[in-house]
Formats: sequence, structure tokens, C-alpha cells
Amino acid sequence: MFTLKNYNALITGGSKGIGKATVEMFLELGANVIFTARNQKAIEELETELNKKHPNIKGIVADVTNPADIEMVKKYIETNWGKLDVLVNNAGTNLRKPTTEYSDEEYQFVVDTNIKAPFMISKALYPLLQKSSYPSIINLASIAGILDVRTGSPYGISKAGLIQLTKNLAVEWAESKIRVNAVSPWFTETPLTENLLKDSDKTANVIARTPLKRVAQPSEMASTIAFLAMPAASYITGQNIIVDGGMTANAL
Repeated sequence: MFTLKNYNALITGGSKGIGKATVEMFLELGANVIFTARNQKAIEELETELNKKHPNIKGIVADVTNPADIEMVKKYIETNWGKLDVLVNNAGTNLRKPTTEYSDEEYQFVVDTNIKAPFMISKALYPLLQKSSYPSIINLASIAGILDVRTGSPYGISKAGLIQLTKNLAVEWAESKIRVNAVSPWFTETPLTENLLKDSDKTANVIARTPLKRVAQPSEMASTIAFLAMPAASYITGQNIIVDGGMTANAL
């Protein structure tokens, strides 16, 4: 029940942060893993780091906002695996600034990366997920999709949309036995939050709001993602699992 042995998994944005931790955890649990990133050097470094212990890893340079790149990844999976068991839509981005300072191009960049890309890649890979005996999709959403956590309105909009996409696909694709869930992290030590967490006042505010009195580690998100992909989670679908150290339960 608590294994991913021989599962075929695609993890987008897998070269750093939560994505990298998820790649590592899936490999430790026995999965075959393909991960995407836009940076060739980052892919090569991670493959070199992990390949000695885990030959069942493959990195692909791909921008998941680009339909041609999505098709390339799909063809690679078709050729090498024939089916897909787990899709982790992890790739995401943010620009922390006031709404009035956003250009149209910056808004589109955030929304395309965080919601349009998961929509497109889930749609494209649906036929390969249908061929699996235990298919699932896990979307990386955010607390910012539920509450205002001062990370910028386009980020919040896109993550709220991703949570709703999770619910819609869970219902729509249940007839194909595809489970679809989301994970919403609170502040986690990743490259995306690095600059913010360097600000001692902002970090103190985050910790003061969090009953466990610390920010999360990427592995703590990866473990939740991995569980949702396992047979042990076979009756869980359409859910947004909040991993926040108790923050959303803390009214005062």
C-alpha cells in the first residue's frame, strides 16, 4: 500500500525546491521518474547526482507553457513507457509585487506557468494516464490560493484556479479512475522563497503565525505528494491537502 515501486511518474519543475525533493522521494520509493526543467545545466547536475543510485531517472529540457514541449514530453513517455501512472504538476513561478505594478506580460507569465500549463499538460497526458491501472495527478497549489498571504494577486489567482481545476478534473475523470488532488504548502525553504525568508522581520511574521514555529522543508511537501500517489490513498480524490504547520487553524 505504501510504495511507488515500478510506477512511472512525470514531475514538472523537478530540478530544485519541492520538485527536486519529490523526484528524490519518488526514486527512493521505487518509481521510474522523468522530470522537466527549463535549465539544461540544472538537469544535468541532478541526473549526475542521482543517477549512480537511481538509473531510472531522466531529465528533459522543457517549458511546460509551450505546447510543442508538452508534445515532446508526451512522445518520450509513449515511446519509453507506453503509459503514465503519476503526473505531478509542480512547475510554478511568482513575482512578488503590488497589483498596480504588474505589466500585462508579467501577469500572463505567472498565470501561464501556474494554471495554463497544468491544464494543458494534464489534458495532453490524459490518454497515457488512462492506460495506467492506478493513475493520479497531484497539483502543487498554495495557501495563497485560499488566503491572502501577500504574495501577489496573480499568484493567488493562479493557485486558486489550480485548486478548482483539481476538483473539476477529479469529478470529470473519475470514470477513467484517475484521481486528482492538490497539495497547498505554507512557506517552505525553496529558491522561490529564498529572498523573502532572508528578511528577518518577514520570517518572524511567518513563524509567529505558524503553531509549529518554523517554515517547512521541501521533503515535507514531497512526502505528502508521494502519499497521494500511493495505493494507500486510493479513495482520496478532489482534495486540497493543506500542509501548513497549523497556520490556517490559527485564528489568534
